[in-house]
Amino acid sequence: MIYNYKQDNFTDIILDSIADGVFTIDSEWKITSFNRAAEKITSIPREEALGQRCSDIFRASICENNCALKQTLKAGRPIVNKAVYIIDSSGKKIPISVATAVLRDADGRVIGGVETFRDLSEIMELRRQLHQKYSYQDIISKNSQMLKIFDILPTIAESDSTVLVEGESGTGKELVARAVHNLSPRKSEPIVVINCGAMPDTLLESELFGYVAGAFTDARKDKPGRFAMAEGGTVLLDEIADVSPAMQVRLLRVIQEHTYQPLGSTQPVKADVRIIAASNQNLKKLVTEGKFREDLYYRINVIRIELPPLRERKEDIPLLMEHFIERFNRLKPKQIDSIAPEVLAVLMNYDFPGNVRELENIAEHAFVLCRNSIISMNDLPENFKPQYEESIPAVNSFEDLEARFLVEALKRNNWSRINTARELGIHKTTLWRKMKKYGIDMASR
Repeated sequence: MIYNYKQDNFTDIILDSIADGVFTIDSEWKITSFNRAAEKITSIPREEALGQRCSDIFRASICENNCALKQTLKAGRPIVNKAVYIIDSSGKKIPISVATAVLRDADGRVIGGVETFRDLSEIMELRRQLHQKYSYQDIISKNSQMLKIFDILPTIAESDSTVLVEGESGTGKELVARAVHNLSPRKSEPIVVINCGAMPDTLLESELFGYVAGAFTDARKDKPGRFAMAEGGTVLLDEIADVSPAMQVRLLRVIQEHTYQPLGSTQPVKADVRIIAASNQNLKKLVTEGKFREDLYYRINVIRIELPPLRERKEDIPLLMEHFIERFNRLKPKQIDSIAPEVLAVLMNYDFPGNVRELENIAEHAFVLCRNSIISMNDLPENFKPQYEESIPAVNSFEDLEARFLVEALKRNNWSRINTARELGIHKTTLWRKMKKYGIDMASR
């Protein structure tokens, strides 16, 4: 009896000295031990927790349908670093990572289970701060060129000038247009988006300017167009390069005279809207080739914003992947904690012809197929893996990944430290320190 007391007391001392929360359960799912860190994380006293069912104490996001401890006891295998949420005594949601194992007696018989858990609140807060630092109006980037755009967007938004946003498909032109609108004095009025390349002329004209009753056979009553719907706000003319020459003339009149004429009407209508145009083609080149009106080009090109493709801002890929995964975590009944370094290595070596939109699709594909808390190579699209997995040597850590990324950036800039630091948006001494850390030798190039 004295021996057991000493042993139990010694076990309690060990458990209380552990920084992670620890609790054990018996075969009836009642808590049999609850260490000091568990009390601190849950704000529930040990005396209150002991003897209670663990689901009544933790009220975790996985308790009902996806209990980690139940899976461990059923399969006999431990689970490590599963990210979940629990509710503390004040009702506050706390992010934790859990690890579970089977508890056996001296004869090897299963007598219950043990779970350790770590409070991730500080890590999540650091992630949130990092996310805020590199996000602007729903646009995520740490690329130096994108940060310059972030810097001038408020000034552009204050004016009422026409803006031309150019960039490849999937680079986020609509996000930039919405940011300009949301930062502008017109933010309380609507922003209306229309894809000019998706409609024939007659349909586009009626969509933009509306029509009056009797304008054509089925026009039984007046219908307002997108310009009327955006009155006081902003119209985004997406894919404006695809507009026909005849429609270009009509748009030129709207921009020059701020008036338009609905189909079937003889009266011009005043338009109080800001116009933002977007194109995935180089309009200046189209003007040179005679495929786009020069006067319209200069009317919409008052302020031009050029978005770089994702292949020229690969430092954003980890940030964007984390952003997408966090968003899917909020939207779907699933919790993904991280992305394996080798997955990021593959993504960093891909050129993304579909840009950020393609990366988002890959992230969603991996999220759906991922069966544990870490996205692995097996979760990537099948047509994506064979092309790259053989050519990409394995990486064992994020340090390996960063070192490889630095070497590639140096190669792209012909090993110029100044140009490389400028591309990465860091000081040249920071680059030099990282090169020294990873043993990247200029002489070995």
